[in-house]
Amino acid sequence: MFELKNIDLHYGKSQILYNISLTAKIGNVTAIVGSNGVGKTSLLRVLSGTHQASSGSYVANNKNVLNHSSHFMAMNGIAYVPQGREIFPLLTVLENLETGFACIPKEEQVIPSYIFEMFPVLKKMLSRRGGDLSGGQQQQLAIARALVTKPKLLLLDEPTEGIQPNIIQEIGEVIKELRRSGNMAIILVEQYFDFAFDLSNFIYAMKRGEILISGRTDSVEKNAFKDAVSI
Repeated sequence: MFELKNIDLHYGKSQILYNISLTAKIGNVTAIVGSNGVGKTSLLRVLSGTHQASSGSYVANNKNVLNHSSHFMAMNGIAYVPQGREIFPLLTVLENLETGFACIPKEEQVIPSYIFEMFPVLKKMLSRRGGDLSGGQQQQLAIARALVTKPKLLLLDEPTEGIQPNIIQEIGEVIKELRRSGNMAIILVEQYFDFAFDLSNFIYAMKRGEILISGRTDSVEKNAFKDAVSI
């Protein structure tokens, strides 16, 4: 289980996150929904170690890892798929995948076969440069690269952004399969509300840097969450 408690975040004198607490469990998808600018990406950056929180605690693997480096987080099983994908455009698909080796022991530096089962298009494109792939293919590559690190917590920031509908459906099926495997916790940040709600076990609605409401998706009123995050 991964647990955040009372997280505040400032950029200079501006406060971005206010007293954020949430839990992500292994074998579950935890969705964070809200409109642009409410702090969802900032929260994932705290979780991935790329931003430092002002206060609070972040427990992973039974220890407080708040404000450790992103490299430390990656070595401790936390993988981040950022908004915009950030693959290496001049590296081949294979080379992009192999960049995930940087945070795992040398004896484990192999690309798991299940990655190509989930993303068969990547197997056909191993020698192509990342920048030559479509947006949807780049998103699949970014998720696959994160999975190479064998994470216990997978952070997905807007994986449907700018993606064609058929690829959105494929990414949804991958998330379902990862949830079924029971090997990791997944935190999914999304503006596409129905996609996030239908995939998740727990959901948190954010507005202006705060969590307004939260609950299990099998026991909450879906429209109440939609109303909470509407502009």
